[in-house]
Amino acid sequence: MSTENDTAPRWFVDAIAAPVETGRVTVDGTSIAYRAWGEPDQPGVVLVHGGMAHSRWWDHVAPQLAVGRRVVALDLSGHGDSAHRENYTLEQWVEEVLAVAPAGGITGRPTLIGHSMGGIVSYLASTLYGDRLDGVMILDSPIRDLTPEEREMRDQRKSSTTKVYPSVDAAVERFRLVPPQDTAEPYVFDYIARASLKEVDGGYSWKFDLSRIGKGGRSSLDGTVAGCRVAYFRSENGIVSPELLDRMRPMFGPDALVVELPAAGHHPVFDQPIAVVTAARIVLDAWS
Repeated sequence: MSTENDTAPRWFVDAIAAPVETGRVTVDGTSIAYRAWGEPDQPGVVLVHGGMAHSRWWDHVAPQLAVGRRVVALDLSGHGDSAHRENYTLEQWVEEVLAVAPAGGITGRPTLIGHSMGGIVSYLASTLYGDRLDGVMILDSPIRDLTPEEREMRDQRKSSTTKVYPSVDAAVERFRLVPPQDTAEPYVFDYIARASLKEVDGGYSWKFDLSRIGKGGRSSLDGTVAGCRVAYFRSENGIVSPELLDRMRPMFGPDALVVELPAAGHHPVFDQPIAVVTAARIVLDAWS
């Protein structure tokens, strides 16, 4: 079957073919899945996906960060191949992020890189356990506001049941980013869409837990300040306005690096993956 990946650039093909290890760790009785790249027992990075996403959103990014370090990407509970919970909280997701670092082969204090909702989880981790982190990088995350994924999830939970599609191709045709983003590279879009599905009775459905997510409480982060070093990357065409960014700046601390990813939408791993890799590498090298 032909897919968009047949015409993908070489760097992308090599990245998704890179050796990857999979594993699980139990956090508060819930099984959490993760993927890991690079040699184990090294300092490393934990990649934290956004709402309704999963660890494989990072498949084409993670191997390019795994030179001289261990890189681990997890499925937060209720997402990807991790188990579901009755309710979900940011604090519980923080515990999952911290647990996969040593389980996945990272030694010492990890650096967190979080996108959207994952950026909020990463920021909260910095306020609660800053002494256990080497630093936090945040990608286009509205820390003082709801993410578009959270709004979408609440709306879907009120009005929808889990959708089942007769085939993978039929489901891929319905895959959408939240918020919509026309600039996504087609080979990235196709790959992640196919990796977002699970086989169910009658066909295929998305992996995230539509019936539960949104029932847990949303922590208020107003008045908090990061407890470790922070790099914040605002997407030029993302969801964080300059006004919201100004409101968030005091939360990052006086020494935070705050920069813009040119031409990037809210989901920069879809439309500017090389820029994301470059920015992360620069910061990681500077911090090391």
